[in-house]
Amino acid sequence: MRMSDFWRLMEDEFGSAYAHSLARDHVLGELGNRTPLQALESGVKPREAWLALCADMDVPKERWLGQELRSLKKRG
Repeated sequence: MRMSDFWRLMEDEFGSAYAHSLARDHVLGELGNRTPLQALESGVKPREAWLALCADMDVPKERWLGQELRSLKKRG
């Protein structure tokens, strides 16, 4: 997953403003008690940060792929 994918998923799930706030301010134990942005800046892969945030925010697993991939999965 690229950083652009991370931000697309974040904004699809949480909306633009809230996505950026979560990434900047929400501390996750699974990421070493860092925010997603801090974790990404220290080398954590975007997918790992995204999945940790999904789990912590109780995002249903069927939405972890994002809107675009969910649509493809339903059609296939």
